[in-house]
Amino acid sequence: MFMEPKNQKNQTVVSEFLLLGLTEKPEHQTLLFGLFLSVYLVTVFGNLLIVLAIITDSHLHTPMYFFLSNLSFVDTFFSSTTVPKMLVNLWTQNQAISFVGCLAQMYSFHLFGTTDSFLLAVMAIDRFVAIVHPLGYSVIMSPCVCGLLVGVPWLITNLQSLVHTCLMAQLTFCAGSEIPHFFCDLMPLLKLSCSDTHTNELVIFAFGIIMGISPLSCILLSYTCIFWAVFKIPSAQGKWKAFSTCGSHLTVVSLFYGTIFAVYLQPTSPASSQKDKSAALMCGVVIPMLNPFIYSLRNKDMKAALKKLVGKAVSSQS
Repeated sequence: MFMEPKNQKNQTVVSEFLLLGLTEKPEHQTLLFGLFLSVYLVTVFGNLLIVLAIITDSHLHTPMYFFLSNLSFVDTFFSSTTVPKMLVNLWTQNQAISFVGCLAQMYSFHLFGTTDSFLLAVMAIDRFVAIVHPLGYSVIMSPCVCGLLVGVPWLITNLQSLVHTCLMAQLTFCAGSEIPHFFCDLMPLLKLSCSDTHTNELVIFAFGIIMGISPLSCILLSYTCIFWAVFKIPSAQGKWKAFSTCGSHLTVVSLFYGTIFAVYLQPTSPASSQKDKSAALMCGVVIPMLNPFIYSLRNKDMKAALKKLVGKAVSSQS
């Protein structure tokens, strides 16, 4: 239901928005274009390489690598939600995005971003079962269970994104068209609405609590049990071997949640829009680029699979 805007005679309903991006200084546009084009190409190439290596190497057909391939798949689309549009805007100097395009971008960002956090939680569960219940690992982490652990988060995050998008589509926008961000996000859009946004804000708060606390609680609980189990291992070598299987995952979790805590646990200030940009850049652009390096450089099996895949590609070209 729409609210009649105040001073309706002097206001025009907005049909498209302007994404102000990271900077409005023209001299920085070319540099940013080159930087983000490089980051995006590395992200897509790196994550797709991880997926292909896992698919083609039968030694990696295990639950841990199944979840990793899903994470790489999601990271590819997570980055593709915002970066290509940002590159187009930087190259053409045209900041416009249609209302429908804005809603699609908002839907995709929250879908892949929240799925990312749930997959990190699923990977924590996998490490918990592998370390705390090693003898029953293959039985507990059956193909059916793995499918459910991936499928259920997809359903939940799709529902969340759909609810946000449908509620946003019902609003009227007449309070300006400039979004101080490099993509369409929930809160900047709500600030431009002249409708009653009370329901939207309540839903955002509720989903934020559920979708934010659930994965993090799962990760913390899993690693508490892991640390307790590893602590009881008598030999230092045994402890190191157990922890070494969690190193890459812990690094990614620390980057992901460390960014969120560092940005959003600070007091509100006039620079809060810059904080939002920083968090979105780190979680949606930088971390998806780093994940392939984090999971491959410290993993002998992954390095071997990547070498084999590259070797096949080179031999087929010659």
